[in-house]
Amino acid sequence: MQLTGEQLIGYQVVRGKGRELLAMNPHDQQAISTPVFTCATGDLVDQACELAEHAFDPFRATDPETRARFLEAIADGIMGLGSTLIERAHLETGLPVARLEGERGRTAGQLRLFATVLRQGRWQTATFDSALPERQPLPRPDLRMCKIPLGPVAVFGASNFPLAFSVAGGDTASALAAGCPVVVKAHRAHLGTSELVGRVIQEASKRLELPEGTFSLVAGDGSDVGQQLVSHPAIKAVGFTGSRAGGLALMRTAAARPEPIPVYAEMSSINPVFLLPGALANRAGSIATAFVDALVMGAGQFCTNPGVVLAVEGPDLDAFLARAGVHLSEKAAQTMLTSGIHSAYAQGISRISDEPGIEAVASGQLDSGINQAQGQLYQTAFANVATNAGLLEEVFGPAAIVIRCQNVEEMLAFAQSIEGQLTATLHLENQDLKIAQGLVQAMEKKAGRILINGFPTGVEVCDTMVHGGAFPATSDSRTTSVGSTAIERFLRPVCYQNFPDILLPAALKQDNPLNLWRQVDGKPLAPSR
Repeated sequence: MQLTGEQLIGYQVVRGKGRELLAMNPHDQQAISTPVFTCATGDLVDQACELAEHAFDPFRATDPETRARFLEAIADGIMGLGSTLIERAHLETGLPVARLEGERGRTAGQLRLFATVLRQGRWQTATFDSALPERQPLPRPDLRMCKIPLGPVAVFGASNFPLAFSVAGGDTASALAAGCPVVVKAHRAHLGTSELVGRVIQEASKRLELPEGTFSLVAGDGSDVGQQLVSHPAIKAVGFTGSRAGGLALMRTAAARPEPIPVYAEMSSINPVFLLPGALANRAGSIATAFVDALVMGAGQFCTNPGVVLAVEGPDLDAFLARAGVHLSEKAAQTMLTSGIHSAYAQGISRISDEPGIEAVASGQLDSGINQAQGQLYQTAFANVATNAGLLEEVFGPAAIVIRCQNVEEMLAFAQSIEGQLTATLHLENQDLKIAQGLVQAMEKKAGRILINGFPTGVEVCDTMVHGGAFPATSDSRTTSVGSTAIERFLRPVCYQNFPDILLPAALKQDNPLNLWRQVDGKPLAPSR
């Protein structure tokens, strides 16, 4: 598949009229000469949104099987790109080939997961309350409820996952599954990768004769295209993964519209790790090794990177720090995704290093190459953190702070006062269970996923996964951007009262043409065949 640097507007391939862009190779910070990309101008963004608006009714009217086959065709097409996709993504991101191959499999897997969700049908929540005409003092009408799609969705590709959280990532997959057309803004850090995947979606849409406007891909540099996209009246929801500043800017734009819309933004998290006394006494060395491995994985460019560790002062914590320091010193520097991310990382560790009361524990191996991230581990006393909230700001990259607590009460105080998080982790033994109860209770109110005796890097794509959390981890703590329930972000319930069968959506028709499990008068009812 040949790259052209053009915008994908519905079924069309259009040369943008905005300024020219070249993709960059983060290994050497050299421009990739071909192709030359161009920014979308306002007319193209409008065209993409208007096509999505016109596509909405016919696309939401497609049956679940058609949309399931669409998602599977996208998954097959992505896998069919083979080395072309992997080589381009490696060139644009610096991520290792093995990592990208795994991410490609995850991307195809989550598309197929939503195909399964569509065929199962429970996402529609078909529910019946039968008419009770003889009820006194008032009869009850026939009431039926199911969920329908919100409307066209704007999706923003993420820098750190060029496949799984980008053009055909979880936001796009779940929105398309719900019946929502999607307009994606390609991330500046992987323009060619985005075009390759976008062309797969465009081709699948054409082949299955879906309405034009079911999918579009626009590119831009800076915030103009994204702001226009979120402001457009045709867009009814937004999926975003990125920085807190970026997410908040989109939220403000969405809230200021004449018709405010939801922004499902995954933004900022330091993912605290609590080392309870029994676990630290029994496994300090092995926990330290696993922690450092998680810390530097992917140059620390994961939203679930463990950025803060808490433990009680003593020789067991000293042993943990000693082992973690040795293991980190053996870790090579890694290329970060962009020069901007690398610069922000350098500023972040400089800020931490300059704070009073912060002590450097160890560093990874130094590399003088371009955009190389050296792992960093610091320690400080709980009292310093309690009076300096700036120490708990996310540093995107392989850096972490160990907080030395005087007792478990300080660990609990931290858990109760911290901002919302994507994850929280507890390392414990049986003797720690009583302490753990209070920490779990505190972190349930803050985190979307709580782990025992593990590390949060690595997010399983499945029915039970929650990749969310209280603000600022996400903009809406009731939702997840990973897992089958991500589809619920792009649906809303509608009740149908005293409807003739012919006017009901298929999920609620009397003869159950979609063969769904449905709830009837408070009881689950299996399909008849």
